[in-house]
This record gives sequence, C-alpha cells and structure tokens, in this order.
Amino acid sequence: MNLNLQDVGRTFDGREVVRNVSFTAEPGEIIGLLGTSGCGKSTILRAISGLDDAYDGRIEINGNVSRKVEDTTGFIFQEPRLMPWLTVLENVTFGLKGSRDQREAAGKRYLESVGLGGSEALYPRALSGGMAQRVAIARALVTSPEILLLDEPFSALDAFTKMQLQDLLMEIWREYRTTIILVTHDIDEATYLCDRIITLRGQPGEMDRVISIEQERPRERGSRQLAEYKKEILDSLDLNQSTQYEQRINS
Repeated sequence: MNLNLQDVGRTFDGREVVRNVSFTAEPGEIIGLLGTSGCGKSTILRAISGLDDAYDGRIEINGNVSRKVEDTTGFIFQEPRLMPWLTVLENVTFGLKGSRDQREAAGKRYLESVGLGGSEALYPRALSGGMAQRVAIARALVTSPEILLLDEPFSALDAFTKMQLQDLLMEIWREYRTTIILVTHDIDEATYLCDRIITLRGQPGEMDRVISIEQERPRERGSRQLAEYKKEILDSLDLNQSTQYEQRINS
C-alpha cells in the first residue's frame, strides 16, 4: 500500500495548524510523526484517515486521491474507545461484514494474535488498560487494513505495559507487513519502532527533518545506536538542554 501526501495543510477558524506536509510511505514501512504538542501530528493523521476532509493539499492511497474513510485503513486512538455494553468479541467484530460465524471466527483469530484468546465474553469494565488497548488493536486489524494509523496509542499506559504493546505491534507488523503511520511524542518509542521519523516543529507545524533509522530489527532498547538517533532528534527539536548549554558557553 503506497501512501503519498503532497503539501497537506489544515486551517481551523482562520488559524493555520499544519502547513506543507509532504511525504511518501512505501508498502510495509513504519513512519513516525514526532514533535511537541500543538504541531499538528494528530491533524495529519485524521486527514490521512478520512475523518477530516477539510484539509488543503492532496493525499493519495495507491495512486488514488482519498478524502474519505477507506476500508483499507485502520485507526488506533490514544484511548481504546470500546463500547461498554458490548463484549470484547462484539467490540472487535462490530460493523464487520459476513455471517455471524465468519465474524466471530475473524474476531477470535485477532484476539488470539494480541494475546487475548479466551477473553471473548468479557466486558470492557473487566479489562486493564493494557488489555483494553489490545482489544482496540484487534478491532483495527480485523478488517485487514493495508494502512494502520496510530495516534499515541500507548501514551496512557505504564512503562512496562507500553513496552509489551510495542513488542506486540512489531510481532503484528512482521506477520502482516502493514504500512504504519505512528503519531508519538515518545522519542524512544519512535526510534525503537520506526523506519523513518518525520519531526515537525512550530505552530503551524511544518516538517523539520526526516531521519532514517538504519538499524535492523529486532532492536535493542537503550542501545548506543538508538541513543545517537535520540540525540539527533532532541537537537533538531531544540530539546537537548546540555547541547544548548554547551553552545551558549562556546559562543
């Protein structure tokens, strides 16, 4: 699945939020959109998803202009957004086409893939935060999307659960080779998961730098190579205080 953005921008009530964002995602590539709050990361993701069609510029999926929600695109939000009156299995299969047996078989398969086999009859109130987000991942995958959009999907979780779900995401990616666009403010997460990281700066948010992570998977958390990428990103966003201090001293 090829995804191409050309000069995408968005204005709300006369205020420009995003300006001139252009990039291409190759099939099976994981791209991270990284930047400080308010630079328009989630706005870009909503435009790609078709949830917001009032943007400027052009978005193409497999060469076709898209301004609506596509069956080939899945979305995972920061919160699981499960329907509390439905069971885990019913949440995963809600809106899915096919017979009941087909829907349930597909739902159970993806619940197994996210480590929730046997939890089909539970209701959301019985789930931990990590379990609920696993259900949300299964729900996004059950339609076999070619593009998976993730909007800070692990930010509300504790550190250990976050790492477990990051590893789960990599297992899913290795199996399905879905093209993934990940919005995050977590630099460690971006360097661990992504093939390329696009940093955005300013208000309105504009592309600042594209950083390719030239390290094979599986990657080692906290490795020297990832630490070097992290420093480059911190410098690009003017967030590396030690670097700024050294610059002031030497100037």
